[in-house]
Amino acid sequence: MTSASTPDSTPDSASASAIGASASAGASAGARTDEPTAASFQVDLRGLVDLLSHHLYSSPRVYVRELLQNAVDAVTARQALDPDAEVRIRLAASADRVTIEDSGIGLTAAEAHSLLATIGRSSKRGGEHGLETTRREFLGQFGIGLLACFVVARQIRVITRSARPQAAPVEWLATDDGSYTVRELPDDARREPGTTVVLQARPGAEEWMVPAKVEQLARDYGSLLPYDVTFDDGEGGAPRPVTDRPAVWDRAFPTPAARRVALAGHCAQLFGFTPLDTIDLDLPVAGVRGVAYVLPEPTSPAHRAGHRVHLKGMLLTDRADNLLPDWAFFVRAVLDTDTLRPTASRENLYDDETLSAVREALGARIRAWLAELAASEPERLAAFLNVHHLGVKSLARHDAELLGLMLPWLPFETSDGSMNLQEFAAAHTEIHFTRTVEEFRQIAPIAAAHGLGVINAGYTYDADLLSLLPTVRPDLKVTELDAGAVTERLDPVPTSAELALASFLSTARTRLEPQGCDVVLRAFQPVSVPALYLDDRQARQERDRTAALDSADSLWTGILGALRGSAPRARLVLNHHNPLIRRIAALSDEALAGTAVESLYGQALLMSQRPLRPADSTLLNRAFLGLLEWATHSADTREGQQ
Repeated sequence: MTSASTPDSTPDSASASAIGASASAGASAGARTDEPTAASFQVDLRGLVDLLSHHLYSSPRVYVRELLQNAVDAVTARQALDPDAEVRIRLAASADRVTIEDSGIGLTAAEAHSLLATIGRSSKRGGEHGLETTRREFLGQFGIGLLACFVVARQIRVITRSARPQAAPVEWLATDDGSYTVRELPDDARREPGTTVVLQARPGAEEWMVPAKVEQLARDYGSLLPYDVTFDDGEGGAPRPVTDRPAVWDRAFPTPAARRVALAGHCAQLFGFTPLDTIDLDLPVAGVRGVAYVLPEPTSPAHRAGHRVHLKGMLLTDRADNLLPDWAFFVRAVLDTDTLRPTASRENLYDDETLSAVREALGARIRAWLAELAASEPERLAAFLNVHHLGVKSLARHDAELLGLMLPWLPFETSDGSMNLQEFAAAHTEIHFTRTVEEFRQIAPIAAAHGLGVINAGYTYDADLLSLLPTVRPDLKVTELDAGAVTERLDPVPTSAELALASFLSTARTRLEPQGCDVVLRAFQPVSVPALYLDDRQARQERDRTAALDSADSLWTGILGALRGSAPRARLVLNHHNPLIRRIAALSDEALAGTAVESLYGQALLMSQRPLRPADSTLLNRAFLGLLEWATHSADTREGQQ
């Protein structure tokens, strides 16, 4: 493609639409004929510019990409024709004007008519210029090309000379009203093959042609282009290089440490952070080279990361969110590819089978990096997991091999403190877990005191990982914590003591029967805990069924009643070691003892941080008022006795 040609159209595109072309009838005016007449579609350039700027392109900044793209493709075409030809691409800007000059293949007058002013027409079909160069070698592919520059320009002037023998210089001059002219110039207007494009800013778009802005955009888009590009700001200094090749990940460094420092600087410049680590993304078969930078701070797994993708050296997008698997949210990638397809706007990747295969391969590379760290660099792995254990857990859910590999390193909150699964499994062959953080925090001190191994699975992915643990360690038994398991680990009260408190326990069970809660007496540590509320999923399901039964009509009452089972109920475990429990059990006033038990139930329920049902709220209110009534009555009695 020459600097004045357009990217190729899609396979189902309509015939080329010429700017300013008028429909011409095949018969003379006034003549009658039954034969159909041929005509050409017409395009309103102002409407096209509005479409490009508001619906196809995200920003007018893409005009710089179009200029660079056309120049690079023109040079590529010239090199295919004459490998010894000079390579030159110069970009310049001053006030309200931008100029780009290349030593590419150039255009003839006929080609300028055909290619510069026709949407969907491209010089990259393999037949233009007599070249056999395949379209894979070019950057542009979508048939919009130089006309996209009208997003910022009111006038485009092209001076070009074809590399064909005996070709004369040509001027193509177009304005944003949809008109253009083509004329041949004297031979001395341009003596060497190539093209110069001059853009004149349209009103309101001058900011996009400020020299500093143009240079910044050129570096952003073209730093990895295959040919040297220079920029001149018109202030008399030497032209500055725009390209910076080879890419930092392809450069040779004296030591691995020097390479890491260079990559860290590159990451800080591109993404604004110093990476925790770097991962090489090298897929030669897929034509992909680049690096992934590991974020130094935690980020949400739901966050869609934006990656930088270069297509044959030209920046395609810095917001590619479909490049890596969703679980790889802890990295930001930058890479160059020559195989992935861009969308029509050339601002993202087309999600097809090729991209899907590349995404899977890149994910495998990140997974291999984790495996390498686990095998040979545990300190770097520990630093990574300290920040991104959530992402690794997400990955391990779907990869049993990785779970087995990372098992010694994945941290969990346990009743023995924060530790990894390997350490915890060494102390407990039977592992219990809770599904909520609140339930774990209530039971953890008691479980630790009585040798019960409990893991907090209330955090993201932990329950899924624990359910997979037996597949990696068949010798381990993993079950969800239930009230019976905890109660069995607590010390039983001597039979004589329990018999002495039989009347109190009967009163307590009667009071809590409406709540669907049993009462048991145990001795456990810490002594400061008077009562413990234990619940499990089956008990909660039975409670929900009972609540639904109470509010159901006659039909559903029968159905729900038939579902009644012998599921375990919630338990209020009273601590016989606690002095308050002993004093309440010794009360002679049965009503007061019942109120105290209701208060203990409410306090234990609140400590578990479970949601309160209406019946629980009513009980708490009744118990609180009952204790106030007893306290004020006792005070009045004492005052009367005095």
